Amino acid sequence: MIRHVVMFSWVDGTTEDTITSVARQLDAMAADIDSLAGFHHGPDIRANDGNFDYVVTADFDDLAGYLAYRDHPRHRGVVSTVLAPLISARSAVQFEVSG
Repeated sequence: MIRHVVMFSWVDGTTEDTITSVARQLDAMAADIDSLAGFHHGPDIRANDGNFDYVVTADFDDLAGYLAYRDHPRHRGVVSTVLAPLISARSAVQFEVSG
């Protein structure tokens, strides 16, 4: 299994209503992408200073599934039109999950 983790910080002034809208759009996007084996996202719980504001995790059966998600027009659209204008910092990793 391949796990994709992306964390980001919002630009100053991003409202809770905007974050709620982003969450709804992420859920709608995920429903349209067949290669997803699991999809979770949410805000940081603020247990530690210095964390990113939000995280998305996505699981795939294999690398081909991840690549299909990465290049899917629905995913590309959400990233470019919904997320990109709101993100001040981003970090991502993909790794193999065993067991």
